[in-house]
Amino acid sequence: MLPVSETVSLSDLSNGERAVALYASDLPDGYRYKRGDDAQLVAWIIQGATRLGLDRLCRMAALEAGYRRLRALKRVTAEQKRAHAERFPDPKRDRRAGELAALVTHLASMSDEAQERGGRFLLDGPCPECNDTRQVWACWAVDVDAEWYEEGYGPCPLCGGAA
Repeated sequence: MLPVSETVSLSDLSNGERAVALYASDLPDGYRYKRGDDAQLVAWIIQGATRLGLDRLCRMAALEAGYRRLRALKRVTAEQKRAHAERFPDPKRDRRAGELAALVTHLASMSDEAQERGGRFLLDGPCPECNDTRQVWACWAVDVDAEWYEEGYGPCPLCGGAA
């Protein structure tokens, strides 16, 4: 994690952090990207990152990644939906910030640390699959033709043990 006193640069932020920073910035609602707006987008990202502080920015981005993961798997709980709506009350702005963050990936590469953070996710509340035990009981087909199956605990396929 970057020290709070350190100046933020675009390469220090993962794409998810860039999106959250844009959401928190003075980015106008309804903004449409135009060629040559790159410097303004970067300025808004830095503004949002500074406004939130790096610790809060990283946490919000990880929670956003967890929410997107659960939403893709259709496993979002009411608690998670409520928490996400509190953090990002404007869904159109949330979506647009993500789209614009993706546009600026060509401007600056990400540091190795930012890429690693970009792969992390957090969940609001317990994992809906394993209830934070990090494992689930499963039956694996070892050889279907021979009808050979194994049962036992394995890593949770939803949180992967991240809960």
